Amino acid sequence: MSIASNRFLSFGNLSNIALQTSINALLAIGMTFVILTSGIDLSVGATLALSGAVTAGLMTHGFSPVTAALIGLLIGVVAGFFNGVLVGYGKLAAFIVTLGTMTLFRGFTEIYTHGTPIFGLPASFMNLGTGTTAGIPNPVWIMIIAIVLGWIFLNRMTAGRKIYAVGGNEGAAFLAGVPVKRYLVVVYVISGFLAALAGVILTSRLGSAEPTAGTGYELDAITAVVLGGTSLMGGEGTLIGTIIGALVLGVINNGLNLLNVNAFYQDAVKGVIILIAIMLDRKKK
Repeated sequence: MSIASNRFLSFGNLSNIALQTSINALLAIGMTFVILTSGIDLSVGATLALSGAVTAGLMTHGFSPVTAALIGLLIGVVAGFFNGVLVGYGKLAAFIVTLGTMTLFRGFTEIYTHGTPIFGLPASFMNLGTGTTAGIPNPVWIMIIAIVLGWIFLNRMTAGRKIYAVGGNEGAAFLAGVPVKRYLVVVYVISGFLAALAGVILTSRLGSAEPTAGTGYELDAITAVVLGGTSLMGGEGTLIGTIIGALVLGVINNGLNLLNVNAFYQDAVKGVIILIAIMLDRKKK
């Protein structure tokens, strides 16, 4: 990419790659927790849209940006809890559950917004997504904080090791005294919260809440996780690998844009990457 475009390695462009990657990285971090338990969360894009829409809607009705954002984050937690209860305690297939809630949450978003964008957000709120701190965009700082906290949770806390155990062998984990159902709820709550956080940040960046926001984002998140080496069978993977996967996608998207490659070809390239990643994952097994 740097050979094909002399703008690629500029600080401004690298900062832009990190900014563009931040939303997908937040979704992918939550998706990593879920996939480590051999689950999947197809509802993250719809959760992002719903949380962003509610946050924006509340602000246009007089709520402060902080209160509106906290309610938006709470919606993500509730959405994740709903998914987790159905998967963990309802013993339903994660793919089917989150496919259903993806449609459900998207429907709620369309109803809430009446299918139209929500504008007129305060400047103090938009600074969250468009401002910088020490020359680095605020969403990138948030992404870094999420990476650090997620890494500590998975690698330095007992709960993280139990999540790996659930994904490695759910039956053995149960016999070892791990509350499997509870941890399944936990990972979906984390995924829902991070999806909501991504929705709040994206709404702040755009200056509006789009009812179609987040469409297809779940696929990018899954791609980043699998590219990073996390097994779709569960029990194996790292958060650092996920971030590398997200950055690889960000570099590819950015490079293709710099080279003025048609958007349709970009989708084809990403599709090939997904297939290769899945085949490599299966080959490792």
